[in-house]
Amino acid sequence: MATEVAEEFSDNGDFTNPSECEAPEVTNVPQPDLGVSEDMGGTDMSDQPLAYDTRPVTGEEDTEERELPVDFERQWKLVNDNPQDFNSWTDLLQYCEQEGHLRASRQALNAFLVRYPLCYGYWKKYADLERRAGHNDKAEEVCVQGLTVIPLSVDLWIHYINLLLGTLNMNIPESTQRIRSVFEDALAAAGWDWHSDRLWDLYAEWEKEQGDLRAMTAVYDRVMRVPTQLYSTHYEKLKTHLTSSPLRDVLSPEEYEKVQTEYRQNQIQAKKEEADVVAGEEEERPPGEEVAADDGTDSEEAVQKMQELILASREEAYQQNEAEVRKRWNYEDGIKRPYFHVKPMDQTQLKAWHTYLDWEIAEAEAAHAVTESTDVEGQEGSEVKESIAGHGRVQILFERCLIACALYEEFWDKYTRYLEPRSLEEARSVYRRACEIHLPYKHSFHLQWAMFEERNGNSLEAQRILEALEKTMPGLAMVRLRRVGLERRAGRLDKAESLLKETVEENKDKPHLHAFYSIKLARFLHKLGRNPSRARAVLQEAIEISPDNSKLYLNLLDLELSGDLRLNGGGVQQCVSKALAAPLSSDSKILFSQRGLQFAEDFGTTVQSVLSIYEEHQKLLNELGANKREAENGDSDEPEKMAKMDDDSVTAASQQAVPPVPPPPVMGGDMSGYGNYSNWYQQQQYGGYSGYSNPWNQYSQYYPPS
Repeated sequence: MATEVAEEFSDNGDFTNPSECEAPEVTNVPQPDLGVSEDMGGTDMSDQPLAYDTRPVTGEEDTEERELPVDFERQWKLVNDNPQDFNSWTDLLQYCEQEGHLRASRQALNAFLVRYPLCYGYWKKYADLERRAGHNDKAEEVCVQGLTVIPLSVDLWIHYINLLLGTLNMNIPESTQRIRSVFEDALAAAGWDWHSDRLWDLYAEWEKEQGDLRAMTAVYDRVMRVPTQLYSTHYEKLKTHLTSSPLRDVLSPEEYEKVQTEYRQNQIQAKKEEADVVAGEEEERPPGEEVAADDGTDSEEAVQKMQELILASREEAYQQNEAEVRKRWNYEDGIKRPYFHVKPMDQTQLKAWHTYLDWEIAEAEAAHAVTESTDVEGQEGSEVKESIAGHGRVQILFERCLIACALYEEFWDKYTRYLEPRSLEEARSVYRRACEIHLPYKHSFHLQWAMFEERNGNSLEAQRILEALEKTMPGLAMVRLRRVGLERRAGRLDKAESLLKETVEENKDKPHLHAFYSIKLARFLHKLGRNPSRARAVLQEAIEISPDNSKLYLNLLDLELSGDLRLNGGGVQQCVSKALAAPLSSDSKILFSQRGLQFAEDFGTTVQSVLSIYEEHQKLLNELGANKREAENGDSDEPEKMAKMDDDSVTAASQQAVPPVPPPPVMGGDMSGYGNYSNWYQQQQYGGYSGYSNPWNQYSQYYPPS
């Protein structure tokens, strides 16, 4: 079987054209040491961050291929202008394949596999490309690099093994040892996958071709403890193998001796029951007759009985494995797309993965509880269950899921949350792989990674993550503010202030953002820097740039109110006057007028000043209120409508006699924890002041009407 599969590497035909992204696939588990250097040169996509070097080899350019194909530059520009367009990439790769141009194909494949490393079919194509060009070493390196990225890819492992079978001299012992070593690496990485049956079969058949039937038995014995899709087929092949060859050839010396001893003990027990004699008593023989010498061969009856014994011992393992397969069968049957593709998955598929993962995690926890509660010396059965339903099995399923769902951060988040209590390094590796390869533009997950590092005492790494994210996605407010918060929590207030000042300067041509960051900087200077004068200067400068931004005036007013009113009481009224003279909306001006009147009532030094401000407020209400009513009502002066409006006004005034407490800021649903920044400074934050729109009529008992 292995020889037949290897023959596909003996010709120099054209590329086959399978659906490279639509074959059953699984992905990253502990990476095996394949004994091949992974320093494989550079790539033209150097701006793309990598968790580890996934850039395939470039090789030396052939002198006859200096000129690229005619249409290559145009298609290359398309993928560089829009690297997220998967169809443009596949068009480019197909064009290079049709042209048969080695250098162009290398350049395109290098760049493509950096961005889409889970498309195992293109790793196979790349290896075949180098193989047909006579670069066997480079073909091996490409396979190794692909397996470094997706070590759960059964198809890529088989492709790599067949490549070695087709290129190595199998007449020398070193080649046999290397193939066996690669098989073991493949089983360690991908042997526990649900679809790993072909890999197990290939290994068993290869051992048979080497004439090592005992090794073949060992391979099938191992797969009998792994729940795979074709588990029953392996068992049938094992039974055929054990009954079609001499037992001494298919069993290890230790097992053969053990089975032979068990058979003899059964025979002795049977004779004891038949003859009712003491075990070990020898039958009397005529003088001169000796016991027949053992020639080392087993009788036909003995062979048959021993075959029954070895099959019975394996039947128990088969039954246990079958029980595990049955548990998982419905979940596996619900997975319709186990391979990577850029096309979105439907909600049914996403839910199927979530359900399967939750179940496997629960199984692992239950198995772990059984292991802890059982005496270590008497838990052979528990050990089998732990090996199937345990932490390793959960990781295998997560890695399989993250091939099909690599573009969905919810599954990366689920994986990191599962790993963090168990291994910080493994969780860190998953964060790095997700952010630097598959989710380079999912800023919320990058922010979560930075929070993870800071929470675990690695603030420098958190700083690096945020800086890299800001370079990738410049202009995001939450990223800059997260950097400021990180520096502040680390005690580097100078750095935090510098970041805010830099952002304010950079956004002077964007009034809305400039006002937003100015408010942040002013609060920082006031609350942490204890420097209200600098904070005031920042807000005043921002007001000059955005005179129509009411939030700036509100923050300036709060700043003035928080100071020592005995020393700077006039600052409040100056701020109110400035707001009333600004091009603000009517509602905003009424709000500031109300705040000014409230301040005068609470802290005014003379009654004349309070009356003066009250007169101004009433005048403003009359002017703006009349204009507003005229705009709302138009020419309609129907008596019923006017009466209803008057009733509503009275009701509203009575309801707002006591100003309500301002509601807390509305936080968004962003998983990063910072929420939606646009909600922080919405007018509703100052909604409590709306209660002063009409209740000033209560002062009519103290002040005469205007």
